[in-house]
Amino acid sequence: MSVELNQEALSHAKGLLRRGEITHDDRDDWSEHAPSTDENNTFIDKHGMAEYAKWHLGEDTDQTEGTRGRYLFPYGDFKKLHRCAVISGESRAGQYGHPTIKTALKKLLISIDEKASQK
Repeated sequence: MSVELNQEALSHAKGLLRRGEITHDDRDDWSEHAPSTDENNTFIDKHGMAEYAKWHLGEDTDQTEGTRGRYLFPYGDFKKLHRCAVISGESRAGQYGHPTIKTALKKLLISIDEKASQK
């Protein structure tokens, strides 16, 4: 498995953060907030795989292009950046040995928390 940081997705996440399009939820909320298989498929049908990819910080270049399996480490629900997804992804990236993605997610989490403290 060759997983790389999806730079376009990272830029998209930072844009959501700048615009305040964030859900300040708790760590364990991602299992409830994550899009379902049907929601993922509906999003792809409406917006295409390139837009779907923007919601995932990891890209497994060993997987076939244009497939959902190529994209890993989701950080939102196709509307907002979710704090719980970032926490979950950071943990998984560390667990599976993806330090670049782990670092990107950690920085996003710090930025999310800083933005919340400014309110």
